[in-house]
Amino acid sequence: MASTLRFGSASDIGKVRASNQDQLLVAEPLFAVADGMGGHAAGEVASLTAVEALRAAFAKERTVAGLVDAARAANRSVWEKAEHDADLRGMGTTLVAVALVTDEGEERIAVVHVGDSRVYLLRQGELEQLTSDHSLVQELVDDGQLSEADALTHPQRHVLTRALGIEPDVTVDSLQVLPFKGDRFLLCSDGLSRELSDARVASILRRLANPQDAAKELVAEARANGGNDNITVVVVDVVDDGDKAAAASAALADDPGLVIPSEMGKGPAASAKRSGGGGGARGRLRRSRPAGAAKNRAITMRVVGFIGVLAVMLGGAVAAIGWYARGSYFVGVDGSGLTIYQGRPGGLLWFQPTVSERTSVPVAAVLPSRLDDLKAGKEEASLADAQRYVQNLKAEAQAHDAATTTTTAAPAETSTTSTTSTPSSTQPTPVASTSSVP
Repeated sequence: MASTLRFGSASDIGKVRASNQDQLLVAEPLFAVADGMGGHAAGEVASLTAVEALRAAFAKERTVAGLVDAARAANRSVWEKAEHDADLRGMGTTLVAVALVTDEGEERIAVVHVGDSRVYLLRQGELEQLTSDHSLVQELVDDGQLSEADALTHPQRHVLTRALGIEPDVTVDSLQVLPFKGDRFLLCSDGLSRELSDARVASILRRLANPQDAAKELVAEARANGGNDNITVVVVDVVDDGDKAAAASAALADDPGLVIPSEMGKGPAASAKRSGGGGGARGRLRRSRPAGAAKNRAITMRVVGFIGVLAVMLGGAVAAIGWYARGSYFVGVDGSGLTIYQGRPGGLLWFQPTVSERTSVPVAAVLPSRLDDLKAGKEEASLADAQRYVQNLKAEAQAHDAATTTTTAAPAETSTTSTTSTPSSTQPTPVASTSSVP
């Protein structure tokens, strides 16, 4: 193959789990991440079985369709192992895999996925999520019933709608990307995506050129930011593309009528095609010559100037919206604790709130009357104001508890005194009454 890859990987148990149920596979040109689930050691068995079966099956046919079939073979292997061992019943695993393949005479990066592990592409500094989670919360977001911000804290965000090993067959989503020099692919379990924002992930991927260093840094920061699940990362770089990028640039320079489609189905970062297991390529150079070359040369400086002014105005508008959307903080509920977010509750346009600080104050330590405000997102002007608000909530609840304890204790003393004095005052009466009967 003309393309050359460089890669790195890292995995960590996290701070909460008793074992690491994630598995990664680095077997150039095939890379994968699986996140197992199931009681006892079943999750570990499921993820290990999946990656081993994937590797063996893909070796038979290194094509896009071959990778899809390999993922289905992995599903079957997990399901059969559970069927033959009662202790493993109900186990399953997510799976994401990428492979450099040659299909229809052209090199491509094939991607398959099942579950909520993810694949991202960093191209020319822009990060794009290539996969879409197979989860209940993602379905609600896609249907417009839930916002992206609410999805981050939804109590059922861990519920999957698809995984390997649950049924004897599974639908495997796939897509294809034309690889270019400088592309960086990231495969990860949800232990990374739930702890770090896309913006933070992109920042680390841009800063660290070595894929092994980038993988280690991503895992370390996800652990430091909470580490509530196992964290597994594989980073794959395209360091040589057989001069495809240079040829494309030269073609564009020689002929402005040549265009490179950048439609992805998910965003503009990569030329790709989604499918259920095969299909042709999208993203080849395509000729789209204008009807008259002279008409192109008729573009005047006035038009160029107008476009420049319009671009400045649009840029200013976007900057203003971004300042407003990101210029405040709010306190919200994340699971069982209070979290401080930067941004507006629910987000604004494409600016979504990000986690600024996870506090140590549990929801149980807050007065019930404050919960509605917190669930909606209590806005504050600055991070310091948000921190003070959280501390005030904690102090308010403590003061309420202290007052309740004092009020409850006072009647108890009166009741005890009354009970003690009653027998002493009434004791003589029965005696006198008895002696007077004769």
